[in-house]
Amino acid sequence: MHIPVLLEKVIQYLDPQPGENFVDCTIGEAGHTKAILEKTAPGGKILGIDVDLNSLKRIQPQNGLILTHGNFKDLRKIVTENNFLNINGILFDLGLSNWQLEESGKGFTYKKDEPLIMILNGHQEVTAEEIINKWPEESLVEIFEKYGEERYSRRIVREIVKQRSLNPIKTTFQLRWIVKKAIPFSGTMRGTLFRVLSRIFQALRIVINDDLENLKSGLEQALEIIAPKGRIVVISFHSLEDRIVKNFFKEKERAGQIEILTDSPVTADEIEISMNYRSRSAKLRAAIKK
Repeated sequence: MHIPVLLEKVIQYLDPQPGENFVDCTIGEAGHTKAILEKTAPGGKILGIDVDLNSLKRIQPQNGLILTHGNFKDLRKIVTENNFLNINGILFDLGLSNWQLEESGKGFTYKKDEPLIMILNGHQEVTAEEIINKWPEESLVEIFEKYGEERYSRRIVREIVKQRSLNPIKTTFQLRWIVKKAIPFSGTMRGTLFRVLSRIFQALRIVINDDLENLKSGLEQALEIIAPKGRIVVISFHSLEDRIVKNFFKEKERAGQIEILTDSPVTADEIEISMNYRSRSAKLRAAIKK
């Protein structure tokens, strides 16, 4: 079952009221959207966007909900095409949904043996398998160091290059085995292994889907299209994503365009983490347009 991350905090900082309009840039399984719609009834509307068409197909129609397939890097265009005006709040939840991790079969998680695809948008062509098997050694090191912030990057890449010279690396479990082989993890370092795997898989996803550049573009457009006193809330799961949001908010606050509502990132408490382990790495930041 999908559990929306930091749901109470999202509602607190977006502060939806009856009749107001919101944009959910990454609607996923619509957990946050359903809660917002309850607060905006009657008369409120939500434009739900997702780059994953299969995710949109799983969402049940609701009054006030408008669904559209697209990438929030094109936020201004999407809003214009849907004639969606007077926007009071915009939400970015940058995490993958449970369905994408558990059922999509695209290899987003090291916990399932699946093809190394990791493409969110069906129109993209470069897969994780292609990167792992064909990209130069130094390019792989750069990916894992820059986007995974992984200190064992070079050792892992050396093992990848060695193994791919013998046989193509096609599945998540093959990559998982290579990472484990590259670093002599002991039984007491099991948690460390999982953290390394998370960073390696996340780095590949970021590169394949151009996540960081899309975020920068989406934030700029969100500030442009949102109404005065409108609120922007971002939930990130990666230090590089959080850094982009933090720096964007600080820059726009210095320019007098927004007021930051969260002095430091809001995180899940122990109760939420015990119910939804994925929330442990979530960081929420919020701002209001002046």
